[in-house]
Amino acid sequence: MPYQLQVNPFVVPTTDGKLIEEHAGHASTGDRHISIAHMIAPPGWSEPFQTPEFDEYTLVSRGKKMIEVDGEQIILQAGQSVCIRKGTRVRYSNPFDEECNYWSVCLPAFSIDAVNREPQ
Repeated sequence: MPYQLQVNPFVVPTTDGKLIEEHAGHASTGDRHISIAHMIAPPGWSEPFQTPEFDEYTLVSRGKKMIEVDGEQIILQAGQSVCIRKGTRVRYSNPFDEECNYWSVCLPAFSIDAVNREPQ
């Protein structure tokens, strides 16, 4: 078949209230070259600093997301995108009072072993 239609993305189990629906990648399709996920981060959500072994593109479709990188705080708003290059120490959060709806593309695909999260 010359295409792969995704009608049932893999919902990644989380404990922090964040919704992650992987449309392509390790968990959903077995693809190790790219991952594409839709995410909804609730108000007050954050994760620890990490130094991923993949490039991560983020496109915000609704709300805002804060990205801390190299001592700088970037506020990514709806309609904006950013690429964080592999090997960069970064922290993602939503300290705002509204949920953040966004898409993430990782090259190569996201892997828990390749994200290198720091202990909290």
